[in-house]
Formats: sequence, C-alpha cells, structure tokens
Amino acid sequence: MLVLLQSKKHMSAEDIAEKFGISVRTVYRDIKALCEQGIPIGFEPHKGYGVVDGYFLPPVSFSSAEANALLLMETIVYGFADKSIVEHYTTALNKVKAVLRNSQKEKLEALNENIRMHIPAFVKNDFEFLSSIQDAISQKHILDLDYKNNKEELNHRQVEPIGLLFYAMHWHLIAWCHLRVEYRDFRVSRIMKFRNTGMPFRKEDHISLNDFMKNFSENY
Repeated sequence: MLVLLQSKKHMSAEDIAEKFGISVRTVYRDIKALCEQGIPIGFEPHKGYGVVDGYFLPPVSFSSAEANALLLMETIVYGFADKSIVEHYTTALNKVKAVLRNSQKEKLEALNENIRMHIPAFVKNDFEFLSSIQDAISQKHILDLDYKNNKEELNHRQVEPIGLLFYAMHWHLIAWCHLRVEYRDFRVSRIMKFRNTGMPFRKEDHISLNDFMKNFSENY
C-alpha cells in the first residue's frame, strides 16, 4: 500500500480498497498502522490520501519475475520509443539492476542474450522529441514546431500539446493548433525542429486525449 501511495499524488480509500480487494474499513486500519510507524501520510478532502512530499522510501527489492518484466520492456522501448526515452529508460533500469542480488543480476544478463525483437524496416524512430513533449504536456507549455506534412510541405506551427498517441506504428502528437484553430494530429517523425517556448497554454478548456480518440476508427 505504501508503494502504491508513493506512485500517485493522491488516492481515495475506495480506489485503494478496489486495488487490493479489501474493505474501506481495512484501508483505514492499514493507513493508521503506517502512520503509527512514522510514515507521513496526509489526507486532502475530495482527493484522498498521499505520502507527504519529501518522504523517501529506501529502494525496494524486486522479484526475479519483476526484473524480467522490466528487461522485456527494455526491448520494446528500444523498438518503439525514440532516443530520448531510450536514454532515460536505460538509466532507470540500471538503478533497478543496482538493487538486485548478484544471483538475480547473473540470470538477468543471461536472459538478456535470449530476447530479441524484429522491427519492420519502416519503423524508424530516429528523433529525440518524446521526452521533451512529455514535459510540455505535463507543464502545459506551448510548443514551436517546424513540421513537414505528408505532402512534404514544411510549415511552422505553434501548438498546445494534450497527449501522445501511438498508432499505425508511429508516435503522434495530439495538440491544439493556433494556426488551424482546431485539434490536429502531428506525426512525431515528421517534426523537423522542436522548441518548448515555456509559455503557458492560451486555451483553457482542452478536451482529454480519450475524448479525442473517440473520433478514431476501431482499427486504431
């Protein structure tokens, strides 16, 4: 429960109960027990419980199955993410490997030699924008793009990013376009230049990515 609470800013007692298949009453009891152990868990009305900022939980141990799952995901990251995500995932995975037992490390290294993924030749994520786009989405910052459309025409856009979407074997940036005054789909591999302006969104009532996806065909 502590690990779950550290993974989110807030979580209601009802959501915690559903996650673990226990009663809300048991959640209250367990949170009280954590507080009695000196773990600073706060509560905000209409939001739920959360670990107070600044509290640090020492690295947890990983089971072999969990470590294997992370290793498998590394292969997928190398196949379908861009250079920026690969770099961050690699450093994160190294931190995980650092807390493994020596016997687990040996098995993980052996397993790594026996996992491969065949990626179609047309899937080339030879760019490094995804990490910065993620940051702009979370910070709600306007982006400057030099974008080449499917007619090979290069144009400049200022956009307000609402999400990243992977479909048809490509990453797509979904954003409100100031030029077109509507939501547009930009394939990330067609972005030639990228700059985070640091300026906040001008539009206040963006739709969610899920609402945008309702317009997609079932094939995607």
